Amino acid sequence: MTTRRRFLAGLAKGAGALASFRAGALDSVLAAGRSASGRSPGEVAADEDYWREIQQAFTVDRSLVNLNNGGVSPSPRVVQEAMRRYLELSNEAPVYTMWQLLEPQIESVRRRLASAFGCDPEEMAITRNASEALEICMLGLDLKPGDEVLTTNQDYPRMLTTWRQRERRDGIVLKTISFPVPPPSLGDLLERFTKAITPRTKVILVCHITNLTGQIFPVREICRLGRARGIEVIVDGAHAFAHFPFTLADLDCDYYGTSLHKWLLAPHGTGFLYVRKEKVERLWPLMPAPAALNANVRKFEEIGTHPAANHNAIAEALTFHEGIGIERKAARLRYLKDRWARRLEKVEGVKLLTSFDPAMSCGLANVSVADADPVKLAAQLWDRRRIIVTPIVHDEFRGLRVTPNVYTTLAEVDAFAEEMERIVGGAA
Repeated sequence: MTTRRRFLAGLAKGAGALASFRAGALDSVLAAGRSASGRSPGEVAADEDYWREIQQAFTVDRSLVNLNNGGVSPSPRVVQEAMRRYLELSNEAPVYTMWQLLEPQIESVRRRLASAFGCDPEEMAITRNASEALEICMLGLDLKPGDEVLTTNQDYPRMLTTWRQRERRDGIVLKTISFPVPPPSLGDLLERFTKAITPRTKVILVCHITNLTGQIFPVREICRLGRARGIEVIVDGAHAFAHFPFTLADLDCDYYGTSLHKWLLAPHGTGFLYVRKEKVERLWPLMPAPAALNANVRKFEEIGTHPAANHNAIAEALTFHEGIGIERKAARLRYLKDRWARRLEKVEGVKLLTSFDPAMSCGLANVSVADADPVKLAAQLWDRRRIIVTPIVHDEFRGLRVTPNVYTTLAEVDAFAEEMERIVGGAA
């Protein structure tokens, strides 16, 4: 029989373990930060002692090599624990603990995200992913039959599917731009958009960075191009936020949607939508909201009952991210990308579909092997070394998308490059 004394002792023991657990997760980041003081991001990028501390903050399975962090990344321990803690509290009495205690904390998360992005909190909506954030814009803008939407043929399939549904339902016209991988310059990308605009163009959807090859676009220039011509510009930032340094001031955009479970390492199923304040009232929410919320960015969060744990734990992910620093993080991601890519570009039959120019790419890259099926290549990597990459099959190119993250070790990157050399060279 559990006595009151034993019960209280158990609570104290659990609380102490939790405090120790959380402190240990954050200590890794703090210790690494102290060792990086006074050094440039480039110097820290190559410091394995620094990154070993960061790597220890994760609970990943090291029996495999996960190079598909572009789809969804694991969260560090401190984020996992925060989410568990909030979920357990939710289940004590959900109508009170979730709705009355935890749900209001979304306002703190909103302020933190707005500060990191560089906008007013009243322009920041918390969503479940980039798809939801972007579809709010894509389905919420008023368009008439014959109105043209301009994007590239390399945007995310779900976004292209959304526009095609509007074609069938509303009679709009979707126009897509093709571009080489990699393109010769950012100016070339801007020129392709400029030439494709017609008097009927009403919306431009542009990737901040593509999910296929990691190509970064000249977003600010495209946004200003659209604004000067009365065209709405939606920025698909699914892979950009917390991947490389930028703020709203660098983009000058009106709409921006991203996922937070990729490069921010937040709980799975989290994202945000930025809408410039004067645009909020005219944009319809994805799910109906009362008229009283017409000018309130929170109307985009009207999705019915949902877990508070996911969005509240975003705060822990932001703290972890800020502890590393975006400049150091981007430098490390480029360092890892360059390590395997520079090695493989020397192999006959291999072509990099991603630029090495830091203005054109960061940690996400794509490698193609002549006459090789990327699906079969990915299967070989898994069967031989339990390496996970993403096969990309596009109408205009094929390759393997490779996306390491801050917990990835040099040994894991080298294992990928080594196995690719063996496969391409025909080794058994």
